[in-house]
Amino acid sequence: MEQAPLAATVAALQPRARDELAELVAFKSVADPAQFPRAECEAAARWVADALRAEGFEDVALLDTPDGTQSVYGFLPGPAGAPTVLLYAHYDVQPPLDEDAWHTPPFELTERDGRWYGRGAADCKGGVIMHLTALRALKEHGGVPVNVKVIVEGSEEQGTGGLERYAEAHPELLAADTIVIGDAGNFRVGLPTVTATLRGMTLLRVSVETLAGNLHSGQFGGAAPDALAALIRVLDSLRAEDGSTTVKGLAADAVWEGLQYAEEDFRNDAKVLDGVGLIGSGTVADRIWARPAVTVLGIDCPPVIGATPSVQASARALISLRVPPGVDVAEANRLLAEHLRSSVPWGARLSVEQIGQGQPFRADTTSPAYTAMREAMRVAYDGQEMAIAGQGGSIPLCNTLASLYPQAEILLIGLSEPEAQIHAVNESVSPQELEKLSLTEALFLEMYAQSKG
Repeated sequence: MEQAPLAATVAALQPRARDELAELVAFKSVADPAQFPRAECEAAARWVADALRAEGFEDVALLDTPDGTQSVYGFLPGPAGAPTVLLYAHYDVQPPLDEDAWHTPPFELTERDGRWYGRGAADCKGGVIMHLTALRALKEHGGVPVNVKVIVEGSEEQGTGGLERYAEAHPELLAADTIVIGDAGNFRVGLPTVTATLRGMTLLRVSVETLAGNLHSGQFGGAAPDALAALIRVLDSLRAEDGSTTVKGLAADAVWEGLQYAEEDFRNDAKVLDGVGLIGSGTVADRIWARPAVTVLGIDCPPVIGATPSVQASARALISLRVPPGVDVAEANRLLAEHLRSSVPWGARLSVEQIGQGQPFRADTTSPAYTAMREAMRVAYDGQEMAIAGQGGSIPLCNTLASLYPQAEILLIGLSEPEAQIHAVNESVSPQELEKLSLTEALFLEMYAQSKG
């Protein structure tokens, strides 16, 4: 297939892509009914299902997964004897956090300074649109040359494992020769990148109790054990003086051998304030792709406004631990829980509850599918060679798919480059990246089919 006509078709599809992304972003599809109505996720799932039906997909279904959410499945038959490619994305999103900190409404796609802003624009509703655009372009140029399965998850951001458990119970459903996970991103805008590794994650809720109830800090403070102070001691034990993660028994000295991340570039991408140092040791790539990292995601305690002069009887926190490939997340979870229990001061009562978990992932970048992706990226990005990077985030489904289908080749691409600020306020997507990666995926499907023919 010649690149120029296909590229022109993808470019012509961009206004439609923008309109559809705006429709999809408008759904407040946070898969947590405590924050947003379940109906928002259900409406987003129906939107995806309708879009697949409109493109001729068969067997389109809303899958009720064990965590109470819905994933969307569809199958588009290709030529006889063609290989099968599974395309993945997710429609659920992170909560918007502080809506007042957004420059524009988080659930309203808004163009500003050459980017499209909105929660999920890059992670990962943009991935849904990327898949649809690639398939539409191929249909205008002779048809889609492979069998295509699409699965769009409804609870990826919550890490509750609904689709993973569903896939394990129905292993034939997602079977494919190659799997393209559209939930990663380029190392930076304009540098085509596949992600070769993902850190796994465990999510724990830790609660500390010291008193039957809050006490007057003037009458009892100084002797009464403060649960919030105890929790702070526990959380502080998870970091060394330089900020490195220190979980007893968990190795934290691995080295990343591939693409490096310049410290100044990282500071700019992470928007580190002037004069504030980075944490940890080793290279930046070591720290974010090859070593464990603990993060305190939230603390339940009285807010400053309205606080009373009281010794706190209880406090709790949500803790995330990311672990690199080569580390079993169940073992890391056990070590983290033991560390927390052994670090609590003053005999305070501490309980630990597991909230979510996902294994790390490492891809085989020598496979034929990677050869096709390398060429597709080179053509789509005007001669720019494909880079191979790690990613500190987690996509728990990857390991489930790798386990269920050990012969399948798994590739990770996507729209979540550093400027996208996924999971933060003012998330955005580069329309140029959406266009280039849609073209990349279309070229990949064509080149992959030819390699298998």
